[in-house]
Amino acid sequence: MAFPTPTQAGRRRVSALAALPAVVLLGTAALSGCADPGASAAGNPSGGTQTTAARNGVVYNTSPDQQRIRAEKDAALAAKVPELIGKDGKLTVATTAGSIPLSFHATDDKTPIGSELDIAQAVADKLGLELDVQVTSWENWPLKTQSGDFEAVFSNVGVNKDRVKLFDFASYRAAYMGFEAKKSATYDIKGADDISGLKISVGSGTNQEKILLAWNKELEGKGKPPATLQYYSSDADTILALSSGRTDLNIAPYPSTVYRENTRDDLKVVGKVNAGWPSETLVAATTLRGNGLAPVISEALNEVIKDGSYGKVLERWGLSEEALPESKTITAENYAATQATAVPSQAGKAS
Repeated sequence: MAFPTPTQAGRRRVSALAALPAVVLLGTAALSGCADPGASAAGNPSGGTQTTAARNGVVYNTSPDQQRIRAEKDAALAAKVPELIGKDGKLTVATTAGSIPLSFHATDDKTPIGSELDIAQAVADKLGLELDVQVTSWENWPLKTQSGDFEAVFSNVGVNKDRVKLFDFASYRAAYMGFEAKKSATYDIKGADDISGLKISVGSGTNQEKILLAWNKELEGKGKPPATLQYYSSDADTILALSSGRTDLNIAPYPSTVYRENTRDDLKVVGKVNAGWPSETLVAATTLRGNGLAPVISEALNEVIKDGSYGKVLERWGLSEEALPESKTITAENYAATQATAVPSQAGKAS
């Protein structure tokens, strides 16, 4: 999406929602725009147990003591870091800390952890820089990256045609969204017809919201009832609404839905769609357009892919199926060449 001023964005967002009768706003922050992970309802643990053994065999460490997988500095790569970025010896990274296992707060309720930050750490290590993590809201990272407050964003940001006008990208993970429902549900979500008449929670201003709005338009064109989109003010409220039956579905980053399916007894994944539907997209480190950092991050990512530390990070968080064979730099100039039509298997039911 393009990024107008906050005031313009607010007016346009309210106008767009007002024009859609099948939208329900719940909670005071319904229009604030969740992190791209959306209303993912991380269900952050606070205190008590600091590891969670999931049914998929992953033991999630949710404590502040992460003992991250580290990488070795590459002097040649470090020399390629743009001077204005590397002069303070830090890589300032923004994250939204809104979605287990991607980016969330540890059991101390203040330390940001997750796969996004592990990957950012590996990149910083390769570039010989100290990782400086800044937690921000989803609606703030674009403007703060443009202003120079943030040098890179690692927060499940998907590449799209609007964002490449302002930012450059270094891809590092596949990008899928998952539909989740109560364990007793019989939904099999593959496309627009499967959500007709259902109540679905979604994060405002996210790729998943764009998918649902497009599917609703398709349904209306067929004369079928659209889905009712519901926006909650917190992650906890989102999942409470789902588990209590006030909503039928929640759409969130696939890794988060899989995490909940494997750590809770009441929810399951009932569908999977590429985050760039109807095309494909990727999750990528996001940098200011033209500042020269994205290509260096891509090189660093390719080194940690080759040395195996990248694979270990994804395995640690149960994300191995979203691994990429290589990182690519994506800019406005080459964006069109990176796009491909999504294949049916990527929009089908999650295994």
